[in-house]
Amino acid sequence: MTARIAGRLPDELDEPQAEVYRAITGGARATGPQAFALTDEAGRLRGPFNAMLLSPPVGMAVQAVGAAVRYESVLTDRVREMAVLAVAAHWNSTFEREAHEAVGRACGLTDSELSTLRAGGLPDLADPAERAALCATAALVEVGALNDQEYDDTVAEWGERGLFELTTLVGYYALLALQLRVFAGEGPKDPCDTPQTESRTP
Repeated sequence: MTARIAGRLPDELDEPQAEVYRAITGGARATGPQAFALTDEAGRLRGPFNAMLLSPPVGMAVQAVGAAVRYESVLTDRVREMAVLAVAAHWNSTFEREAHEAVGRACGLTDSELSTLRAGGLPDLADPAERAALCATAALVEVGALNDQEYDDTVAEWGERGLFELTTLVGYYALLALQLRVFAGEGPKDPCDTPQTESRTP
């Protein structure tokens, strides 16, 4: 499937759309090293961001959630990027995988950890806080809920705030993956090519 909506040049945007564009390309996303480009060479938004221009009120709110889970969370950079990549593997999102593998490398994820996440597994993590967060992520992705042990383990390491932020992150990147399927032409996995996932028990 090819993209269903064309990218818009900056000078083609009306003011509400331009406000969303500025919010996405400016602020925290524009500071520091850029692991992946938000726009193409002509300035069109890439990936899921282009679709946010279709509804500026909703697009503005969605991008704000994304900025909050990336830049204002108590989760560490490593945990955040591993969780994003677990979502990307589940949804087979090429854009999310490529973009966040680049971010993950900058955050210290190893080639082995990236390869395991790409295959839909969980890395062998020594840190108990990272293990708890990734086991919770796997449960959220696979069944959409946590059992009591998973809930207690995650809260013990990250607090209720951290767990709330983790569930928000998983939901946000699942939303982007869905919109990439609908608007940008990404497709679901071939059911005959689904990797075997590792147990989420640490």
